Amino acid sequence: MANISQRIPEWGAADAARHIFIPGQRDNKYTHGVLGVVTGSEKYPGAAVLGIEAAHRTGIGMVRFLGEKAPADLVLARRPETVTVSGAVDAWLVGSGMESTPNLNPELPAVSHAALGLQPVVIDAGGLGFLDHVSAPAIITPHEGELERLVPRGGASREEWVARAADQLGVVVVLKGHETLVATAEEATVGRLIVKVTSPTSWLATAGTGDVLAGIIAAVVATHSVKRVPPVQELAELAATGVFLHGKAAELAGEDGPFPALDVAEAVSHAVASVIPEGGR
Repeated sequence: MANISQRIPEWGAADAARHIFIPGQRDNKYTHGVLGVVTGSEKYPGAAVLGIEAAHRTGIGMVRFLGEKAPADLVLARRPETVTVSGAVDAWLVGSGMESTPNLNPELPAVSHAALGLQPVVIDAGGLGFLDHVSAPAIITPHEGELERLVPRGGASREEWVARAADQLGVVVVLKGHETLVATAEEATVGRLIVKVTSPTSWLATAGTGDVLAGIIAAVVATHSVKRVPPVQELAELAATGVFLHGKAAELAGEDGPFPALDVAEAVSHAVASVIPEGGR
């Protein structure tokens, strides 16, 4: 891991702008990307609302929510355009607000479909418990405590740790923090991608903002996964773009002071608009 000691580049607005899908006049809701979502629970229903609000505002064509009834009712009350019947999807978001378990939930067949399918899957929070079952290209979004349970840090630096975790788990790792690190596993042909995204505000360290982040990342991935599966390094770039938009949305939400997570989700549209070229709006 000699390259980890080198300076890690910052993923900025220009980088993010290259990875935002801007629909054309011939596009429709299916060509914008369809995101399948299995999040929330009876205990934590709000996680589904936060992630789906953020996903809708990132520029997705459709969101299919296939989770439990309690969060589904809240999602539809907040975002009635959300579809709650199964169908084709281009990427998945799984785990936010769900109880962590090493086993797939038999009452949620959509989880099995996401874990065993070919479409990219973004795995957050409780979904990390069934990571061993996932064969699809995956992005995980742990905070440090969650990553420690998956891959103990030992005495490694954060940069060495996230790189080792990506190698051991075979997924794109988004290690959340004030300085979020995004890393892929080392590949013989293309090497390793590792970038950092520094938050413009420390007010993001509140409940629910991770659910918002997962929704943004998953939506960005879905818009680039229509009739294709992005290669791993592109998935990492899409994840970093989501992290950047999350930070920008927080910056906008915080213009008048501290803010709750839903305010960050509501600011995502403005964050996207702030980085895309003027002619693409």
